[in-house]
Amino acid sequence: MAVGLGNETAASGECGDILKARTDKREYRRIVLKNSLEVLLISDPETDKCAASMNVSVGSFSDPEGLEGLAHFLEHMLFYASEKYPEEDSYSKYITEHGGSTNAYTSTEDTNYHFDINTDSFDEALDRFAQFFIKPLMSADATMREIKAVDSEHQKNLLSDSWRLGQLQKHLSREDHPYHKFNTGNMDTLHGRPEAKGVNTRSELMKFYEEHYSANIMHLVVYGKENLDKTQGLVEELFQDVRNTNKDIPRFPGQPCTLDHLQVLVKVVPIMQGHELSVIWPVTPSIYHYQEAPCRYIGDLIGHEGEGSLFHALKILGWATGLYAGEADWSMEYSFFNVSIDLTDAGHEHMQDILGLLFKQIKVLQQSGVSQWIFDELSAICEAEFHYQAKIDPISYVVDISSNMTIYPAKHWLVGSSLPSKFNPAIIQKVLDELSPNNVRIFWESNKFEGQTDKVEPWYNTAYSLEKITKFAIQEWVQSAPDVNLLQPTPNVFIPTDFSLKDFKDKDIFPVLLRKTSFSRLWYKPDTKFFRPKAYVKMDFNCPLAVSSPDAAVLSNIFVWLLEDYLNEYAYYAQSAGLDYGLRISDNGFELSLVGFNHKLRILLEAVIQKIARFEVKSDRFSVIKETVTKAYQNYKFQQPYEQATYYCSLVLEDKSWPWTEELDALSHLEAEDLAKFVPVLLSRTFVECYIAGNVEKDEAESMAKHIEDVLFTDPKPIFRPLFPSQFLTNRVTELRTGRKYFYHHEGSNSSDENSALVHYIQVHQDEYSMNSKLQLFELIAKQATFHQLRTIEQLGYMTSLSLSNDSGVYGVQFIIQSSVKGPGHIDSRIESLLKDLESKLYNMSDEEFKSNVTTLIDMKLEKDKNLDEESWFYWAEIQTGTLKFNRIDAEVAALRELKKDELIDFFDEYIKVDAPNKKSLSICVYGNQHLKEIGSDKDKIRSPLIEIEDIVGFRKSQPLYGSLKL
Repeated sequence: MAVGLGNETAASGECGDILKARTDKREYRRIVLKNSLEVLLISDPETDKCAASMNVSVGSFSDPEGLEGLAHFLEHMLFYASEKYPEEDSYSKYITEHGGSTNAYTSTEDTNYHFDINTDSFDEALDRFAQFFIKPLMSADATMREIKAVDSEHQKNLLSDSWRLGQLQKHLSREDHPYHKFNTGNMDTLHGRPEAKGVNTRSELMKFYEEHYSANIMHLVVYGKENLDKTQGLVEELFQDVRNTNKDIPRFPGQPCTLDHLQVLVKVVPIMQGHELSVIWPVTPSIYHYQEAPCRYIGDLIGHEGEGSLFHALKILGWATGLYAGEADWSMEYSFFNVSIDLTDAGHEHMQDILGLLFKQIKVLQQSGVSQWIFDELSAICEAEFHYQAKIDPISYVVDISSNMTIYPAKHWLVGSSLPSKFNPAIIQKVLDELSPNNVRIFWESNKFEGQTDKVEPWYNTAYSLEKITKFAIQEWVQSAPDVNLLQPTPNVFIPTDFSLKDFKDKDIFPVLLRKTSFSRLWYKPDTKFFRPKAYVKMDFNCPLAVSSPDAAVLSNIFVWLLEDYLNEYAYYAQSAGLDYGLRISDNGFELSLVGFNHKLRILLEAVIQKIARFEVKSDRFSVIKETVTKAYQNYKFQQPYEQATYYCSLVLEDKSWPWTEELDALSHLEAEDLAKFVPVLLSRTFVECYIAGNVEKDEAESMAKHIEDVLFTDPKPIFRPLFPSQFLTNRVTELRTGRKYFYHHEGSNSSDENSALVHYIQVHQDEYSMNSKLQLFELIAKQATFHQLRTIEQLGYMTSLSLSNDSGVYGVQFIIQSSVKGPGHIDSRIESLLKDLESKLYNMSDEEFKSNVTTLIDMKLEKDKNLDEESWFYWAEIQTGTLKFNRIDAEVAALRELKKDELIDFFDEYIKVDAPNKKSLSICVYGNQHLKEIGSDKDKIRSPLIEIEDIVGFRKSQPLYGSLKL
């Protein structure tokens, strides 16, 4: 079954060949600098972005005792300044002003720094980046400010169930193992406790840097447009001064869990509504057998969702809505295999039966032995995905590779663990046998445990209880579990075998309207750029009834959920074989997506259409989906405050949107019979908008569209009928009144959340090339200044951003800040002050600076799509909004080339500055529990011409709407 390994392409490197995909035309070279810094150079003459990533083999496991989070804090501090470039934040400023982005992360044993940038600015950016590792400056003033940023980041995570459960799992481990540590850091660990002990955090920070940051435990990836020789010369020049102290990579031998931490059942109270079961075993790390892939093999079998699988059995019983299995938390010394199951209310009551079935399946796998054909299928799927992988952003690519360099031999830096190729039953069997009742850890999350726990995890205050369980108890659960016939998967018919590329005669630059009837419209775009055996299919079923009321919106949502539920066992095989599909609610109906290998795509499409045509409501599945959707609505109130604020902003602007509280109320009264009556009416008037792109011939695309019409519209007893011309729905947006500033104040929906949030939205114009270009240029100029002032200097909050907004063709800008230190009223005043600073910045901008910014934006806009998905996403957005401006990029670039500095200033003066005559702004203020007392005084400050919105829906009804762009 597996594709032969003999056809792989190799790139030369100093320690042998570097394996790369056969479709990869980039060149690679491994070098080692005199200071022992190991580097992978990548040359891609086609790229519009250059990138680099440095992986340092030290992370939070190396935090000194009593300074939890120091490694993470150091990651933050290296961005500030260096001896060569001493201006604070100048690195980030340079990157942003030249079309790039930058970030970093700290894990347990690694810290990774990375950036990308427009190609013509790469050399200087790389020099600035190199200074992180040569001579960084860590001023005392910056130290305290960035401790506040780390604390703000931690505050953001305090009410996140994934962070809470992760730390609880660490808490229940050996105290003398670094796995036990709290690794994010906060104000207490980085300032309060050290200060109380007379410890200077900045001194410890510099000591940590000097002790651990050594060239010989760093790995650098540089992705450039130039040839390898030129890039090598640049890297040797810029990174030769990185200090090498010949450190060993820190190792932390030993297992995190002793017998005391195994055979335990931990009941946990989560924040969100719902129940989840996490069953965890310490196992042999797969990294030592990555070509044999034992955990991938086992995870695919336990996590399978086809008929006869564990998940299928739990689904039929009405006990589970999701299951994941695979290697989770791992290092070179230890690893955990995790099975996570999302439970229904009924499943929560049958926890022992579910665990019994899980251990029953594991026992079957242990006794039945390892199957060659299953491994061969896995290998074939992985080979196809690797060799025909799409290009991704250079920044993502370099991060993936630099993190691989510490772990894998050079030959497999690009491959990592993605190519299982060595069938070794003994290795797989060994890991299977480690999934034993003797060493299991069970974490059971449910709100029903509230008030029934007796312990609290110290860092996140997670309530839990712990009890020991024996293997005999688990054996009893196995024996009393339902009599379910658990089967191995059947051979996967969706594995592609035809990777041939079509020979397209027409080299269409833009999508063409290939077919139009009263039932559907088909847009078509052959792949003439990326040359992969893949397709991209979108079909939007425009059903006017779908969003006509809160009841209709909820029923439409459940209809889509049930469709996916019914298709899951069949479509799971396609998704496993690299053919993704999805169904979702769209603005005016529902949308079907099929993306991946084109070989078997038509088979899956026909199955989905058939399921739509023969849809019927099964009352047992309706009940499960209703319960799931109800919890999803209930969990809206636990969203981050900034998410709540952006939701309220959308509710103000979007004409056909309903408050989630109304939809939840509607849902509570709906039954299966209501859906059975609704769906035929929903589908009775429909128009299908289609976009088919990629490795698909014209006649194939037309045949797909015709098949949909034949099944749904022209059957002797058609389910669907075409829309009347007056029924075509369009998305319209509230037009705020000129010269008005609107406010909406609301308490945060989670009373436990200390964070507040502000969305400051400025509505500017409806889609027009020249205006678009001016707004985009303003956003580029203001973005870094916003971050620097509000995040770096004022430390209002870790989450601080300025971004463009586009609501159905209505453009504006959004400032979004989430803060635990200041309330929304204060933050809004700081944005007004910032706008005055931006006014000065624009007025004082030199002609050279202006031209540089224009050039940067043009380069960003002309950046080529890297893959079929990116190209199709752009064209599908044009089709969905009805603008059909497929040449938008060229037109906006032409407008930019003609733009004068005075015109940009005039635009700012008219629409954006504090007292602009045509300004239209909306401030959404969400108050956390620390700032609730400010809500009254903030509202009292609203005087004419300021306007307070008391009722969003009522306000929206009273306002004019922009005309639709979709004709």
